[in-house]
Formats: sequence, structure tokens, C-alpha cells
Amino acid sequence: MAPSATQTERDMKAARSNVSICVEFVRDYIFAGRGKWEAHQKIQDILQSDSVFDKSQRDFIGRIESYERALIITRRLVELQRIHAWTKEEMQQAAFILSEELPIRLHDIAFEPVFISQASPAMMHKYWDLVSNKGIQGCYLQTELGHGSNVACLETTATYLPETQEFEIHSPTLTSTKWWIGGLGKTATHGIVQAKLILPGGNDLGPHLFLVQLRSLEDHSVLPGISIGDIGPKACGGIAAMDNGYARFDHVRIPRTNMFSKFAEVTKDARYIQPQNPKHSFGGMMYIRASMVTGAGWTIAKAITIAIRYATVRRQGNPDPRGMECQVIQYPSTYYRLLPILSRAYVFILLGRQTTTLFTTFRGQCDCGDFSGIAEVHALLCGLKILVTTTAVKDLETARRALGGHGYSAFTGIGRLYADYLPAATYEGDNYVLDGQVARAAVKSYRSSLLVPAQPFGIYSSYIRLLNDKYPTPISDARTWQSPLAVIHLLEWRAALMLKSHVQTMDEPDANANQRLSKAVTDAYVAVQIGEMFEGLGILPERERDVIGKLYHLFLLTAAEDGLADLFSLGLLRSNDRDLRLAIKSLCSELLPNAIGLVDAFCFSDWVLDSALGVSDGRVYEELWRRVQLNPFNHVDSTSIYRESLAPMLREGRSIAKRVNSRL
Repeated sequence: MAPSATQTERDMKAARSNVSICVEFVRDYIFAGRGKWEAHQKIQDILQSDSVFDKSQRDFIGRIESYERALIITRRLVELQRIHAWTKEEMQQAAFILSEELPIRLHDIAFEPVFISQASPAMMHKYWDLVSNKGIQGCYLQTELGHGSNVACLETTATYLPETQEFEIHSPTLTSTKWWIGGLGKTATHGIVQAKLILPGGNDLGPHLFLVQLRSLEDHSVLPGISIGDIGPKACGGIAAMDNGYARFDHVRIPRTNMFSKFAEVTKDARYIQPQNPKHSFGGMMYIRASMVTGAGWTIAKAITIAIRYATVRRQGNPDPRGMECQVIQYPSTYYRLLPILSRAYVFILLGRQTTTLFTTFRGQCDCGDFSGIAEVHALLCGLKILVTTTAVKDLETARRALGGHGYSAFTGIGRLYADYLPAATYEGDNYVLDGQVARAAVKSYRSSLLVPAQPFGIYSSYIRLLNDKYPTPISDARTWQSPLAVIHLLEWRAALMLKSHVQTMDEPDANANQRLSKAVTDAYVAVQIGEMFEGLGILPERERDVIGKLYHLFLLTAAEDGLADLFSLGLLRSNDRDLRLAIKSLCSELLPNAIGLVDAFCFSDWVLDSALGVSDGRVYEELWRRVQLNPFNHVDSTSIYRESLAPMLREGRSIAKRVNSRL
């Protein structure tokens, strides 16, 4: 074992010595500046040195222990926030660094944002100090047993009773049971309930938001009229520490003032004050979708760091010129899979930053009463949510499989990332349902452009302008793939022509028309944003600018590769796809010497990654061995189990074999 372990360490050092970029420059670029990186590192150092956040046993514990551990971590995290006077942004950074699925998560990403965006001044005055200081713990009750993405058909009701000036929250059917709600099963004291507003006379005004106290603040007991529980373990053992729960309401009454009424209100005498825009309640969901872009980028970054580090030190198969087995990273079948994933990590992190800035601007406009951009931003966030979550799920599994047989071990870390991230493709809107929303928004923009040709296009529909231009000449020159701008233009044309074709065949669409159009439209938007990212590379020195630019170029080429069927069917390509794939291989070969430096720039410590195969020094086999020794199963005396079950079976088997042999 010693020679092998020594060799892996030497291989990692050799890989770092061949890196031509300055990792620190790239790191500062990823973190949007040296100052932000230093603030990030300061928080990480605090967390990493605290024994409460030890990760050494988390692969060996069950659901109940995971939940109890998560509450201990949550309490300590809040204590540290107060000790170090962390801002809300710094607290979010700490939670991001911890990378633990905590019951507090939905309070932070859904409960608080909805309060900020939807609560009336009176409700804010009454509750905000409790909300912001964790005096109450909140969750967001939208999804039901029978309805998820189809919010308009939620069955839970909130009936207004003018005689008492109360709303009556009720679950009329089994399928109206709130389900999958993070933090509800055991933790939350209050919930924001999405329910159909029913006025006297039975007038149904559709889903609105209501604040409902769920548990006593004295002893945490569930309040009368409410049935609450945990919905059980999740697929692949994912998010084990999260108490996703259910709730049923039996004519539970709440004050009229507990309706979130910043935009819509029911008066004492049962008059309904209509919001300026019917989508006012989308704010909380849109906030979550906006944050998912960056989250996907950093999740992919963890997986690809582990995969590239391990592939660098793992030797398998054909001998190299020195007679040693070849490093796995050197096989084209490996780097052709891994380096495009690395490019997507970089793009999604930067794209997420752009998206957050865009959403912040949009929220400011809404606060001033300007909802004119809501349809465009809603479609954009739906499209990005689909793209990043679908891509991340696929990339996590690709990275795990690149680890070979060891990738199935929990100690490698990617399995945990995959299991925890997997539901992102369905929560906050099932991706296949959201595809339809993106497609409808695209059709609406197209028809609007026909009615008002001079109307300026929004950020998510600028590709439609191309339909006023001359049809492009099909690409047949391999040199086209050498130009990022040419690929951006090609992806825009793909979206424009697919939209035109979609409109022409809407009377009889094919089965996945919405999915293909949604992907094309979002790819076009991201391609244009990458064009802006190229312009932003000017802050880097020439060498780093060149390498990051190649990553962005690789992203564009693999997006085109993924859309080859569309490009050919639309007549945008004349030649075969070999030129494109050779261009991808060439870029991967050029990026390969800097692969270790590019993942090092993410600056994940070994504690953050928590992966035996992703250790920074390359000593992967020693780390696997060390973790196996921590396995409690290896220290359990199984003598009694052996005597009760295994021993009788073995004795009977030997007896049968003896009788058979005696007859031969």
C-alpha cells in the first residue's frame, strides 16, 4: 500500500506543478473579489474549528440521529451569528459553507423572504423581530398530497368569517393535506399556508398566503385542530436531517390580519382589494428559483473537484512511457466527460451572480409598484431553474461514475451530493411543467412582436429579433466552432427558428415540443450571458483570461452538441457533427493541464468536501482506509447474531454436502 499511496501524492504534486494559471487570481474572480473571498474564508475557519460541526460520524447514523444532530448544528450556527454579529448575508454564507440540510433552511429561503415581500406593515411590525431572530421557526406550506406544481388547483381553503373577522383554514379532502413541507414534521412553530381564499357566498378568489401558528411556543405541542407529522425517509437516503412533513387543518381559525396583505387584502366587511398584478404571490418562489442557479454551480463544483482530483491520482489500465499504469484523467473518455462539467460549474456560478443581481433589481421595481417585467422574469427564472437542476443532476451522476467502483462508497461524497440535490428537479415547480410555462411565454413574446414590430425585446426574448433578419447560411466550415460569438449566434438562431416552428405547429404539437423549445430558449439566453462574461474577463491577467475563456467556449460547444438534432433539423448545420466534437476534444486537451488548478480555485477545504477521494494532498487510499476504521459496524460483536442465524445455516449446508458426498 505504501508505494501506491506515495505515488498518488506525487501525482497530485506533479499536476499542480504543471498548472500555468495563478489559482489565487482565478479564485478571486470566482468569489467576485479578494475581499469577498477573505470574508468567506474567515467564516469557514470559524466553522471548521468548531467541534459541533464535525462530520466524521455522519455517514454512520440514521434519520433520527441525523435530525438531532441537525438541531444541535442549527443552534450553534445561530449562536455564532450572535457572537460574531454576522449579517444576514454572512449567515447565508455560513450555511452555504456548512452544506448541511438543516430544518432551518426553509425558514431562511422561503419563510423570511415571503415576509419581506408579502407582509403588510402591521404584520411586519408584529412578527418581524421574532422571524428575523429565530424567536419563531417557520415553514412554507404550498405543496399538497394531490397537487404540487399546479398551484391554481390547491384544495386547502381559507374561508373568511366577517362576524368574527377570522379566516378558517381547512383541509377538505385527503388530497388537500399539505405534504413535503420542509421543517414542518418536527421543527416549525409557524407556517405560511397557501390556501384558496373563499369569501362569504362561496366566491373563490384562488390561492393566497396566510400565517398560521402550528405549535405552542410554551411546550412545542401541536395546536388543536391541526394534525402534523413527518412523511418518512426520502429516496436514496437523501436530506435525511430534514423533517419534511404533512399537515391537515380542521376548521382552524386565524385573525383576519394574518393574511399576507401587502398586495391583496380582505377588509373587515368582506370586500376584496385586488392586487395590481395577479402574480404578486410568486415572489417567494421566484426568490428561491433565482438562488438555485448559484447553488447548482457550487454543487457541481464540489462533485467535479472530487472527480478531477481522483482521476488525477488514480492509475488504471494501459502503461504510460515510464511503464506505470496511465492516470485515468489522461483517457479521452474521462476528460471528455469531466471538463465540460467543470465548464458548467464556472458558468453557473457566474450566471447565478448575474441572476441574483437581476432579481434584486426586479424586486426593487415591484416594491415601487412596477410589475411590468414580471412575466419576463418569471419565464427566465423558470427556464434557468429547469436548465441548472436538470444539468446538475446529470453531472453529479456522471462525476460519480467517473470515480469507478469506489464512486458507490458513501465516503466519496458525491453520492450524498446526488441524493440531497436530486429533488431540485421537482421542487419549486416540476421541470416538465415549467417547460410549458417557458414555451407559453415565448409564444406570447413572439405574437407580441408581430403585433408591435417596434416593441423592444426583453432580456429573455431578444433572440426573436433574428426573425426579422435574413435566414442564416448553414454552417459547413469547421472554423466556425473556433469562434464563441459564432456559436452564441447559432444558439440564438436555434431558439428563434424553433419558436417560429412551434407556433406554426401548435395545433398538433409533438410530445416533447415544450421541452425542446424551453431548452433552446434558455440556452440562447445563457449563451448571450456568456458573451457578457467574456467581456468581464478583462479584469484577469492574459493567461487566466485565456483559460477561463476556453472554459466558457467549451460550455458553448457542448450546448451546441446537446442541441445537434435541432440544429440539423432546422437546417442550421450542413456538415456532420465530427468537426464540433473534434473542437470539443481540442479544447478539453488544452484545458487538461490546468484542470487541478481550476478546481483548486474553488477553494474547498477537505473538511468542506468531506470526500475520501477528493482530498487535496492526493492520499486517497489512506483516507479511504482511515474512514473504514471509523465504521461502527467493524466494532460490533456479531457472535450472537452468528449463533442465531448464520451458524445453523452453515451447519445445515455442510451436513447436506457431507450426505451428498457420501453417496458418490
